[in-house]
Amino acid sequence: YKELSGVEMAIIKNIEACSELGKTCRTSLGPNGMNKLLINHLDKVFVTSNAGTILGELEVIHPAAKMIVMAAKSQEEEYGDCTNFVLTFAAELLNQAYELLRIGVHPSDIISGYKIAASKSLELLESLVCHKVADMRNEEELTQAIKSVVAAKQYGYEDLLGSLVSEACQIVIPSSPKLPSVNMDHVRLAKLMGGNIHMSSVLKGMVIRRPPASLASKKENAKVAVFGTAIEASQTETKGTVKITSADELKNYNKSEESLLDEQIRGIKESGVDVLISGGSISHMALHFIDKYDMLAVKVSSKFELRRLCRTVGAVPLVRLGPVMPDEMGHCDLVETREIAGGRCVVFQQNDEESAVATVLIRSATTSQLDDVERALSDGVNAVKTLCEDPRLLPGGGACEIGLANIISKIGESRPGLEQYGINRFATALEIVPRILAENAGKDPTEILSNLHAAHKKGDSNMGVDIESGGIADMKEASILDPYVAKHQALRLATDVAITILRVDQLIMSKQAGGPKLPKQ
Repeated sequence: YKELSGVEMAIIKNIEACSELGKTCRTSLGPNGMNKLLINHLDKVFVTSNAGTILGELEVIHPAAKMIVMAAKSQEEEYGDCTNFVLTFAAELLNQAYELLRIGVHPSDIISGYKIAASKSLELLESLVCHKVADMRNEEELTQAIKSVVAAKQYGYEDLLGSLVSEACQIVIPSSPKLPSVNMDHVRLAKLMGGNIHMSSVLKGMVIRRPPASLASKKENAKVAVFGTAIEASQTETKGTVKITSADELKNYNKSEESLLDEQIRGIKESGVDVLISGGSISHMALHFIDKYDMLAVKVSSKFELRRLCRTVGAVPLVRLGPVMPDEMGHCDLVETREIAGGRCVVFQQNDEESAVATVLIRSATTSQLDDVERALSDGVNAVKTLCEDPRLLPGGGACEIGLANIISKIGESRPGLEQYGINRFATALEIVPRILAENAGKDPTEILSNLHAAHKKGDSNMGVDIESGGIADMKEASILDPYVAKHQALRLATDVAITILRVDQLIMSKQAGGPKLPKQ
């Protein structure tokens, strides 16, 4: 075993590793965040400022840094916002702890101070709420609420992308008196190369980005059958040899195969099916009979797409060809072929709100921008889902963090014990968000921070960093708002992971086993 223990060898080594990870992502925080160009082990290139994507592609080996990555990924999956905040704030808490360790403060006192400050911050966060989404079914109000979430990923396009997200969510949010809710799987994102971002649009229904295999191109009020297998003549499971001695035998052999497939497809048509969806290939002979019985056939190669389509139309995927039972069939109000972005696509449109699906068609000239816009829209939909659970909003642009820092520092000054150092350092760590926002915008962070502290002490609790003018502005008036739940969870996660890392005083590593490495799970 290899062992590292004590403050110098274990705690400080862990802090250094986490600090390096924090430095990597801090320049990507906020709307003016810089992009990272990542090349993964498969030589795929990513150009993004999204912390979730950066952490997903980085191969982090250090166990302490891995804990921060896990916390950030948990935030990304749950809320799609404040991912970089978790990473940056946790790294800054550890940096502040390092300063205290250097002057001899014991880790237990730092942890105790951090715990007091964190619990107080979470209590005070509710008092900083500045706005509440009154009506989730109001498209304009929803666009303003998610504007800052989208702007953090695609600055300059926040109004366009925010309105696309709102429009798509209005289709899938159930009408009153039901409570508003968004199922992430009901808002699909289809990337289409070509054109520009302003040509992106919202479509009611699900889009399959390939033309139909059959001649029929439109069916209304259609019954849908989904087959998880290929639609073709059945093959034998074992190899066999057929001995044919005459031309008549060869003719009859082909006819028997044709008549069997004809019988199977006729059985499907007689069940009342109008649209066939195949998870595999569709043979030429099968297509001939599908056209003969005037059915629309679509091939879907992705099993995930097939699963979503089954959920949309309410069908059961079958593994055998033949007549379809009524309870195995799905229903779709309209299945038609449309020309989108110079290519033919099949659209499945449902008017029933229970299975309503909206598709955002993303247009762009490059694959990296398509991927980045997709990530921004996905985070926007996640923010709407979060607002459906809790419509409260906090002021963005570092206003919320400065407000908390002012109150926490006062609490630290009034504490008698050694934990006051931890509480004061927690307040200093909170200032990292407005500081980085100012730095990334190319402004003077010291001047902006002093102006923010002065404004908050006067009672202007909504004042935050204005990256456009280089000064400070009212975040509520500028519609720069953060979802309350996402910020609450991010604060909790960042503090928990920092405290967990500070608690580690010994690293014990076993020798790596010889022989081939185990495959990654």
